[in-house]
Amino acid sequence: MTGTSAWQMSAEALSQAYARRTLSPVEALQSVLERADTVHPVLNALVVRDDAAALAAAQASEARWQRGAPLSPLDGVPLTVKDNLPVAGLPCRWGSRLFADHWPARDESPVARLRAGGMVILGKTNVPEFTLQGYTDNPLFGPTGNPWAPALTPGGSSGGAVAAVAAGIGPLALGTDGGGSIRRPCGFTGLYGFKPGRGMVPRADGLPALLPGLEEAGPIARSMGDLRRALRLLAPRLTPRHDTPGPLRIAYWRAIGDSPVDAAILARSDAAAERLQAMGHTVAVQPSLPEVEAFNRQAWPVIASTGLAAVLHERIDGHDEDALTPAMAALLAQGRNHSAVDLFQAQALQRALAQALQGLFAQHDLLLTPASAALPWPADQSHPATIAGQPVDGRGHAVFTAFVNGAGLPALAVPAGPTEDGLPVGLQLVAPRGGDALLCAVGAMWEREAAPAWCWPPALDKEELPS
Repeated sequence: MTGTSAWQMSAEALSQAYARRTLSPVEALQSVLERADTVHPVLNALVVRDDAAALAAAQASEARWQRGAPLSPLDGVPLTVKDNLPVAGLPCRWGSRLFADHWPARDESPVARLRAGGMVILGKTNVPEFTLQGYTDNPLFGPTGNPWAPALTPGGSSGGAVAAVAAGIGPLALGTDGGGSIRRPCGFTGLYGFKPGRGMVPRADGLPALLPGLEEAGPIARSMGDLRRALRLLAPRLTPRHDTPGPLRIAYWRAIGDSPVDAAILARSDAAAERLQAMGHTVAVQPSLPEVEAFNRQAWPVIASTGLAAVLHERIDGHDEDALTPAMAALLAQGRNHSAVDLFQAQALQRALAQALQGLFAQHDLLLTPASAALPWPADQSHPATIAGQPVDGRGHAVFTAFVNGAGLPALAVPAGPTEDGLPVGLQLVAPRGGDALLCAVGAMWEREAAPAWCWPPALDKEELPS
């Protein structure tokens, strides 16, 4: 994965080059920024930059490597940060006109831990408004495109983050996942993405919590090795495993209830299940739990809408509502109309979900599902209208992910390979509480024995980019 230019190099390769003094952090930064300039007109992934601050950080890193005293193996490695995570000195706009002038004074704690490891922050990546939709578009910056097909979405809400990593704007990105916002976009772009278990990555000094107890910060990378390096800085309580796990008992859900799934996604997921079986694991196809459907259909809409209403309660008045997109205005109205009883009942469904999954993991070590029920759709549309020929609502593509957040479980997105049309398909692996290290070890095993090798999106070949 070293490639021919610094922007193509993995975090591991950059670190090794810094140590050998065959490449400096300043040279790497310059290469990545030039790549960002090249692909920005096509993708619109990196929406806030501070090249001067990044250069100063890279120069400081270069001095540390010359002294033989890097702060971590990721010292000097370029990083992008999702625009709902505060970075000192940069705006944090959350995709909303209401936060257009929000300039945090401090890093949120996951950002601070990566900065303390010497990582060089390039800027902020694009998000949907309030990070509450499964695509990436907002009134401030417009839509982000998928590097594999720029007219299509990379998903959301970490769409700018995955587009950056898949396009070579840094080997690592920091995202957030409140209902699948790391895992589905990683699936759409052929990347690895980790949603830590509840509390594994401590958070402080952030934006108001829209999804209390559900949203986690996690890394996005082109390889499991780079992802695990970032996790060592982000999750100080995580003890890495270096063994090859197995044999494992894996439950496989091909669908959630009667919700449709794209046939091409099922084909890649079924092939992955067969590959895991061939690797010596037991893979059992099972129906999903009814508690998952209840959470998706009854609890999630209440939790998301009341969360938005609570965050905006003292910030917005009748006039300010004009600053919201119609979708967020409608969601705000829903949240305001829900009662305390509605929220209490949603939380009861969430507890029932956690208990049911605890029962599942008493019999199985892992759960395997597709990362998304749909392939990428047009970048300026919030969701696909149909999946497998059946009409779906705005969460039809997202049925496989939010329940993981509801139960506070760790989950990992890994690439399954492309469709016949060349679009990436992602898998989701879910572990019980405390299974973060197991997931990382399984991800490394999958990368080594089964995953497709990383290749750069053909749509971003030089002849397809503006000169």
